[in-house]
Amino acid sequence: MKEIKAFVKLFKVNDIFHHLLEAGCPNLTVSMAEGTGNLQNSDPSVSTLFSITDSQVAKIEIVCNKENVDKIVAIISEQGRTGNPGDGLIYVSDVEKVYRVKTGLKNGEK
Repeated sequence: MKEIKAFVKLFKVNDIFHHLLEAGCPNLTVSMAEGTGNLQNSDPSVSTLFSITDSQVAKIEIVCNKENVDKIVAIISEQGRTGNPGDGLIYVSDVEKVYRVKTGLKNGEK
């Protein structure tokens, strides 16, 4: 299994989410995040939460089968792109194990 973690502009999340739903990928987590990105300004607009960040972003997290990675990355990239600096990043990582909180069983165990 793989984990896809994407940092995107806030106003792009709904487009990304709807296209992922249409592609059969309904399971994702979205949270607010802040970061510096490729900070160029020595005097950034200071966040109300962190003194060094200069932009609010959305973090999208998806755990999926490796066969779906390319499709999901393409959707996030296409729907998240504005063509301007700061469009975000997408990371893909291996997931060693998945456990269900309810049962404590590994994914696939019964």
